Amino acid sequence: MNVRDIENLQRRFAKKAENKAFFKKDKLLATYRSLLAQKIISKNKTLERLLMLKQVRSLSGIVVVSILCKPYPCPGKCIYCPTKSGVPKSYDPNEPAVARAIICNYDPYIQVQNRLTALKNIGHPIDKINIRIIGGTWSFYPKNYQTWFIKKIYQAVNEFGTKRKNIRTHERMNNSLERLQQKNERAKYRIVEISIETRQDFINEKEIKRLRSFGVTKIELGVQSLYDDVLKLNKRGHDIKTTIKATKVIRDAGFKVACQMMGNLPGSNLSHDKEMFKKLFDDSNFRPDYLKIYPLALIKNTGAYKLYQNKKFRPYTRAELLNLIRSAKEIVPYYTRIERVIRDIPTDSIVEGGSKITNLRQILKQKGTKCRCIRCREIKEQKRGKYQLFIEEYEANEGKEYFLSFENKSRTKLYSILRLRIPSQFFADKNHFISVLNKAAIIREIHTYGRQIQISKSDKEASQHHGLGRKLIKEAENIAKNFGLKKIAVISGVGVRDYFRKLNFKLRDNYMVKKLN
Repeated sequence: MNVRDIENLQRRFAKKAENKAFFKKDKLLATYRSLLAQKIISKNKTLERLLMLKQVRSLSGIVVVSILCKPYPCPGKCIYCPTKSGVPKSYDPNEPAVARAIICNYDPYIQVQNRLTALKNIGHPIDKINIRIIGGTWSFYPKNYQTWFIKKIYQAVNEFGTKRKNIRTHERMNNSLERLQQKNERAKYRIVEISIETRQDFINEKEIKRLRSFGVTKIELGVQSLYDDVLKLNKRGHDIKTTIKATKVIRDAGFKVACQMMGNLPGSNLSHDKEMFKKLFDDSNFRPDYLKIYPLALIKNTGAYKLYQNKKFRPYTRAELLNLIRSAKEIVPYYTRIERVIRDIPTDSIVEGGSKITNLRQILKQKGTKCRCIRCREIKEQKRGKYQLFIEEYEANEGKEYFLSFENKSRTKLYSILRLRIPSQFFADKNHFISVLNKAAIIREIHTYGRQIQISKSDKEASQHHGLGRKLIKEAENIAKNFGLKKIAVISGVGVRDYFRKLNFKLRDNYMVKKLN
């Protein structure tokens, strides 16, 4: 049985029913669960999978929960950012994640619980959670607000599914952040990743250590352009050297690096933008792990819009925009994942221009655009097949990166990845600014793709929980030994610490560390 069979049954039943009722999947799933709870029927994994709505939400092996911080002044003066009342700067109140946050009054606890409830109700396993914190410059928020916000996230996940009359009346936390993290290590629902958005001019060694104490594993920077003249014209507030310095500190501490790049900014042009994406991967000062391509969305009441009114700026046409994104996708290397190719801003809020296209990725795929990025090669719902090990070595921010992966022979199906870094301090013969990482190789990411399989469960056709990660870790240990290193560290999400303990890693200063024989 497949999805089409289910749809045929839905239509056939609707034709026969007296009231021509068409039962949607959410109703069928709720009825299935009710019958299961009453022990009238037996559990059917295949049926559960077929009744799942928006399957893509968990086809990368985790579920993403996006939550917003409260509106707060932004230190930036960027001329392309919209400023609207009641929402963080650069966001639109009609964006889906923003609309959900407004309903919750930006309370992190309620946002997390509501989103997990919604994902569970449409059939997704939610025990491996990627928390994505958005809405302004995280590092500019007051420190006490940051701590409160992070603690509420852990509390919300730890308490999800427990009996509570009204989550709006959740009690004060008496637990420390460390205690909440310890609870999450073995909780039913676990946080495997936390990412934040911040500005590169707020990144330094002290900030990096603070982020690590929160359990953050990924940092997203608004790089926007690689040209200083474009950054200056758009009043970004920093130069490209600031981005390079921040990226180096982030990567040396083991964090995953995500870059937002904006095409069609005032002061640039199509030729410059194409060259910019080429430089992004040719220049070892950049080479991001994750990429978001955000063509400028021209919105009223912005500095960019004033330039447009004065005929000093022209948005790209649809054809130009497709041309740019196509050229960018075709040069992205195997080790980068393109997360988005357009902002989730409603088209009604955009004045004009090619950035109104909401399904850029699908259009380019239909046109035969070749892309080697991780997202385009993940196996998603496909069955696990034969695979082999690939190891890519490249320079980045004065250190050495190794991208290990299990893929099919033609590299069109990606099963599992591991990012290993030999930090810049090793090659400069300097002590690391985080003492536990001194003379250590760092595993920055390990991820097995495909359908999310619940913790401690298995599925013979899926990729998760079949030892792919363990094999990659073993290969990473061998690479570290070849450099004469005596230990290997992992920037582990709190909810994954137990997995590494089983592999003889121990928690040291918010990293999982293992001595190498």
